[in-house]
Amino acid sequence: MKKIISFDLDGTLVHGKYGNMVWNHGIPQEYSRKYGMPFKEAEQLIRHQYEEVGEANIKWYHIEYWLKRFDLPVSAKTLLDRFESYIEVFPDTKEVLEALKNTYTLIVASNAAQIFVQKELSYANLTSYFTHIISATSDYCMVKKEIRFYEKLCDTLSISPYEIVHVGDHHIFDFETPSQLGIDAYHFVPDHKDSSNQSHTDNGKTIHCLSDLLNIL
Repeated sequence: MKKIISFDLDGTLVHGKYGNMVWNHGIPQEYSRKYGMPFKEAEQLIRHQYEEVGEANIKWYHIEYWLKRFDLPVSAKTLLDRFESYIEVFPDTKEVLEALKNTYTLIVASNAAQIFVQKELSYANLTSYFTHIISATSDYCMVKKEIRFYEKLCDTLSISPYEIVHVGDHHIFDFETPSQLGIDAYHFVPDHKDSSNQSHTDNGKTIHCLSDLLNIL
């Protein structure tokens, strides 16, 4: 019997545009100002640096690491506050959480650092829906691509993998990895994304809007 529904955050409960603005506009903008470099050049340089580290490396998720690496005179909080108007909840997020909250325990399991997670949930008025808000990178010092993240998550919640459902938009982090442990995982591909070129098959475990969950669970 399923007891817990676990949600990724960015790209699943909320639109990814907020993170994109902080990482791909805010930081390059600060770099451009400090070093007198045209924004487009700064943007390309910063993206290259991100790619060198890569999303499998825990450093990739910690904004303080990047601000120190680039020696930028701005705080993480200032940057996150600057772009808060870009935090946008998907249209059916609250409807789905309302429908599920009395039947299941709801949690967030994100790769994003807690400073991002708390900011987004608070601004979007979603915090109260969740009993646990877990950042893989801040709380467990690992990335969700590792099966041991989901093992530790189950230990934290005192449940077996077969008692949890996980939903997220990253095919490896949110679908393949938890599935290997026996978690009932669903790959979330929003309607606005073109998934026609995906080479993988999800065996019917892809959903295109969160409300699809209400017909599955």
